[in-house]
Amino acid sequence: MGGRPGAGAWMRLLLCRLIMLRLFGAGILIILAIGLIVTLWFRPKPKPVISIGIKAVSADTALWAPPDSGGIASSPDAALILYGRSLIVSTSIYFGPRGRLKRAGNGMDCQNCHLDAGTRAWGNNYGGVYSTYPKFRERRGAVETIGQRVNDCLQRSLNGRMLDSTSREMRAILAYLKWLGKGLARGQKPKGSGLLALKYLDRAADPAKGEKIYQGKCVSCHGPSGEGKPDITGISYQYPPLWGEHSFTTAAGLYRLSRMAGYIRANMPFGATWRTPVLTDEEAWDLAAFIDSRPRPQKAFSQDWPDKALKPVDHPFGPYTDSFSETQHKYGPFGPIQQAHTAAFAKKR
Repeated sequence: MGGRPGAGAWMRLLLCRLIMLRLFGAGILIILAIGLIVTLWFRPKPKPVISIGIKAVSADTALWAPPDSGGIASSPDAALILYGRSLIVSTSIYFGPRGRLKRAGNGMDCQNCHLDAGTRAWGNNYGGVYSTYPKFRERRGAVETIGQRVNDCLQRSLNGRMLDSTSREMRAILAYLKWLGKGLARGQKPKGSGLLALKYLDRAADPAKGEKIYQGKCVSCHGPSGEGKPDITGISYQYPPLWGEHSFTTAAGLYRLSRMAGYIRANMPFGATWRTPVLTDEEAWDLAAFIDSRPRPQKAFSQDWPDKALKPVDHPFGPYTDSFSETQHKYGPFGPIQQAHTAAFAKKR
C-alpha cells in the first residue's frame, strides 16, 4: 500500500511544477513577441507627414506653405522683404484715409482679404504669384506684370490709388512676393494657392438664405450692417467691412460669386479652415450671394474684358456674348452658362 509522500518528494514535485510554469510562461512570451513582430511587419506603412502651419497632413493632401520666415534675416533684401510684408499687413497705416504716405483708400489692409499676410492655404494667398507672373489675363486682354496686379488690388479692393512702379513701396511688395514664391519653378502654381474652387450649384444662389446664415454666423464679427470692427488703433480693421462705403468695390475679384464662395468655404466664419469647414458648399454660395448683393462702392474700368467672350460665367456686368441675363451671371445657376460657353468655344475652333 502506498503512503503519503515524504518531504523530499514534495520538494521534487514543487520544483517540477515551478519549472513547468516557467517554461509555459516563456512560451507565451515567445508567441506574443512573434505576433507583435508579424503585426508590425505587415501593417500598412504610414504616409510621410509634412508640416503646414500648425497642422500636419499626409503628403497626398499637403498644400503650399510659405518658406521659413527665419531665413529672411540672411537675405540681402531682408529689410525690403520685411517692409513689403508690413505694407501687406498694415496697408491702411501707409495708404489709408489717414495714411502716412498717401491719404486714400477705404481703410482695409491687404491681409483682410489675403489672410495671414497672404500665406494661408486657400486663404487667397500669394503662393503662386511670383512663379506665374507676368501672364496673359483675360480681364486686361494683355500680358500683366506683378506690379500691375498689385495696383489692380489697390484700386479695386482697397478703393485707393496706384503706386509708382519704381517706388520703394512697390519694390518692397514685389520683394515679399518673390520671397513667398521661393523654390517654385517658373509657371508652377502650387496646390492650395489662391482660392478654393467650389462646384456650381444646380440652382441660383439665394441671398435670402444667405442673410439667415450671416445673422447666425457672421454678425458678431462683421456687424449687423456689414460695417466690420476697427482694431484698437482705429486706423485698421480687426474684422473688415463686407459691404458699405468702406468695403471692396464692385470691380474687386471677391465681387464674383465663385471667388467669394470659395473664400468663405475655406476660411469663414472665424476659426474655420479648409480642413475643418463650418459651412457647407451650399451655405457658402448663399452667404456669398447675400454679401455681394449688398451696396458697396461702384467702380468700373471700361478697358476690362476687351474680348467679351472671355468673361467668366459669374462676371456680374454685361455686355455678354451669350443670351443669359445679368442676374443669372451674378447668382447662377452657372452650369448652363458654362455649357453654352464650352459649346461656343468648340464651335469656334
